[in-house]
Amino acid sequence: MANRSETFEFVLLCFPGLHQKFQILVSITMFIVYISTLSANGIVVGLIILKEHLHQPMYMFIGNLALSDLLFDTITLPKIIASYWSGDGNISFFGCFSQLFFVHYLASVDIFIITLMAADRYIAICEPFRYATIVSQKVTTIFCCAFWVLCTLPSAYATLMALNASYCGRNNIYNCFCYSNVVYELACSDVFSVRRNLLIISMSILFVPLAFIILSYIIIIKIICTSTSSDNWSKAFYTCTTHLFVIALYFIPRVIIYTSNWVKLNLNVDVRILILCLYSYTPHLVNPVIYCLRTKEIKSTLEKMLRMKFKLNN
Repeated sequence: MANRSETFEFVLLCFPGLHQKFQILVSITMFIVYISTLSANGIVVGLIILKEHLHQPMYMFIGNLALSDLLFDTITLPKIIASYWSGDGNISFFGCFSQLFFVHYLASVDIFIITLMAADRYIAICEPFRYATIVSQKVTTIFCCAFWVLCTLPSAYATLMALNASYCGRNNIYNCFCYSNVVYELACSDVFSVRRNLLIISMSILFVPLAFIILSYIIIIKIICTSTSSDNWSKAFYTCTTHLFVIALYFIPRVIIYTSNWVKLNLNVDVRILILCLYSYTPHLVNPVIYCLRTKEIKSTLEKMLRMKFKLNN
């Protein structure tokens, strides 16, 4: 602990400029968000695991995304809610760095799963007759497992580099959870090169998948527009627009934050935290609706289960 000096815990300040009279409202909002995402994504994961007819590539991607969202919210939201309800925003030194690892890890998993889903839609629309052979259950499982494993590498690097920095007393984190940028602001050693490397890694993880997704959907929309079947055209276009809405929720706020870091744009602390919360939690609420409740098989499965439960209760 010699290089960490006197800092044994951190204090999460969440929205430091928030007036006290609004703190209860924010905590209740966070609580509702957590319960909603926990329930919705938990139902999705449970349905896909338990119902054999949902063991298909598209639903496996949806299940992995729901699991990642559920874990992210469970790692971050309870601490935020507790800090407002009990007034205790303290988090232990290693608790903060554990949270830092999982925040980076699960955010990376989300991005790559969404990229796989874009690839899935590209093959389904552009190569419909070869879809079953290209995107098999085995291939889907391999790719999903590979990304869950590979995403540990940049996350472990960010965590280890942060652990190697020196912390000399300042421990107030102006954010709702621990991640590399806000933790490095407390370091009293020179972390410029590490922050630069992490920014390059983060930008690569963000923009390479985003470029692939944009290119995929440009080709998809071009093919949809040349389709002769009006029914297939409207169905495919509706699917693409809803997927693009979720992708925009994930990527646009991240681009704003990363770009502001790159060009040294001084955003207000509370505005920065609000943007962070929007891109961290809003997609987790929207995903079950976009990807599941509007998916015929999952919707019908859920309706059957609810009808059976209603009959049993009566």
